[in-house]
Amino acid sequence: MLKNLLGACGQGDREAFHRLYRETSPKLFGVALRIVRREDWAEDIVQESYVSIWKHAGDYRTQLSAPLTWMTSIVRNRCLDWLRRPNLELAEDDEHPLDAMAGDLAGPLEQLQASTEAQALANCLGRLEARMRQAIALAFFDGLSHSELADHMREPLGTVKTWVRRGLERLKTCLGT
Repeated sequence: MLKNLLGACGQGDREAFHRLYRETSPKLFGVALRIVRREDWAEDIVQESYVSIWKHAGDYRTQLSAPLTWMTSIVRNRCLDWLRRPNLELAEDDEHPLDAMAGDLAGPLEQLQASTEAQALANCLGRLEARMRQAIALAFFDGLSHSELADHMREPLGTVKTWVRRGLERLKTCLGT
């Protein structure tokens, strides 16, 4: 579906671009917001990213990545460029944005790593076969669908579904839930 929309956008179809935006903007905004930690910046970055997506939709190659993966990489790169800008405006509390990101509270990743459950999960994930572990991580941490996983990992859809299902079963057994 997204492949077809990107292809139509590459040929200048504004309705396809509108549908592509409707279907993908919440996910891409979430990616931007997680990286830059400010809504106003994330909105600007997503807008710039969609301009780039519109201009380069004709360059998208299905054999290289899934559509959402391609668009997410555009957003991530824009976020990183944004954070590297030399005259980056200060956060509202006059802190540098990277300092504000650190904050007094640990971020989600630090909280996850510090918790007992996370240690148990990491231990159980470490026991899985590498491809199975990768499939689960991409599905749950990056939000890829089974078909996007198959495209990304260059494996048959049924194989990827099996890896995820069996991996989750093994995690459940390992965690004793």
